[in-house]
Amino acid sequence: MTGIRIKGIDIYHPSNIVGNDFFIKHFDEKGIDIRGLLSALGRITRYSIKDADENSLTMAFEAARNVLEKSGLTGADIDLIAYAIQTPEYIFPTNSLMIHRLIKGASHTICIDSNANCAGMTASVEQVSRQMQANPRIKRALVIGSDYVTPHADKNDPVYYANFGDAAAAVILEQAEDVVGFIDSIYQTDPCVCDNSKFPCAGLAKLGKQGVAAGEFNVKFIPFDNSICIDAASESIRTLLSNNNIAPEAIKAACFSQFSLPNILEMCEKVGIDRNVAVYIGDEFGYTSTSSPFIALHKAVTTGKIERGDKVLFWTVGAGWQNVAFVIEY
Repeated sequence: MTGIRIKGIDIYHPSNIVGNDFFIKHFDEKGIDIRGLLSALGRITRYSIKDADENSLTMAFEAARNVLEKSGLTGADIDLIAYAIQTPEYIFPTNSLMIHRLIKGASHTICIDSNANCAGMTASVEQVSRQMQANPRIKRALVIGSDYVTPHADKNDPVYYANFGDAAAAVILEQAEDVVGFIDSIYQTDPCVCDNSKFPCAGLAKLGKQGVAAGEFNVKFIPFDNSICIDAASESIRTLLSNNNIAPEAIKAACFSQFSLPNILEMCEKVGIDRNVAVYIGDEFGYTSTSSPFIALHKAVTTGKIERGDKVLFWTVGAGWQNVAFVIEY
């Protein structure tokens, strides 16, 4: 039996740490008290780019280089590079093509960028796993998630400006004999709030015709109840586990979206998973968007929370919204 397993995972984050006090002071001066928001979301610190030469692409490269070195591989060993990003440094050429150049990839390597917003890396790992199951030529794939949201956050918006941190994660998927690896996935889509988060807020066509005025290359965010998708997500995850005869107690780690700690705990309760199974990194990293479930996985691996053969459940949600979940045997 050949399965698609996670061979290795690593991360990268800037060295600069920003605590809550910075953002509390910033918004106090505007007459906005964000202490309750930060407490509810579970924020304490976040890593933040300070070097003008750093961006989403440089973070992605560092994470990719880290995981290749840890796995004893080179760029030439990779058959597919998938880069999940909602704030790409470049629209074209693909950012994955630039990663290919930086890691000295092989000429046969497939390079793709994907964007499912905050659900991007989770969706990308799921889709690449499916592609590898269907294509025996893809022995190993490098999947990277990296976002640099901060430059596009409205400094008057507490949710975006005070919530996000900068980081990247990279995993290597490989075909392996006598392993289960990737098991199954499920999607659930409801575009009921698709107008509440838009970037760029004016749309690319208008920016191209009119130029870029101050604030037009920011995220347009209309606040809404971010727990809106929890009931649908928990129902779909219960279906996922049931369809694969997996009892909730068989899950050894839950690597969920790190947007909100209460959402993570509520998801565990509704799915029937012990809350101690959930991995939380949002207090240290802030919300790193597309990479957040995999930074949680990195913590689970490096702290010994999971071992080879353990079942891990992933769930996250993309703007608009779309739930993505899958289960894998690590």
